[in-house]
Amino acid sequence: MTKADLVTKISEKLGIEKGDVQATVETFMEEVKTSLEGGDNVYLRGFGSFIIKTRAEKTGRNISKNTTIKIPAHNIPAFKPAKVFVEGVKTNVDVK
Repeated sequence: MTKADLVTKISEKLGIEKGDVQATVETFMEEVKTSLEGGDNVYLRGFGSFIIKTRAEKTGRNISKNTTIKIPAHNIPAFKPAKVFVEGVKTNVDVK
């Protein structure tokens, strides 16, 4: 499902103009990004959490030059689904 598909489904379910739904979805995503960039996690009860994970410093390889490089510690955004969400996927989606 793409963002456009999501906007269409929400618009059809709620009977709201697609433009208004589009603006709402865009604003939601922008607020999540702003919160994470500011160092704050976003918790959505029953859905999941958008969190900041810290990756430790590690050694990597530059294969083209055959050299070792040091990758510094850094933070990345991550999503941790709620238990209810995980259980729903486990029980409703067939294993491929």
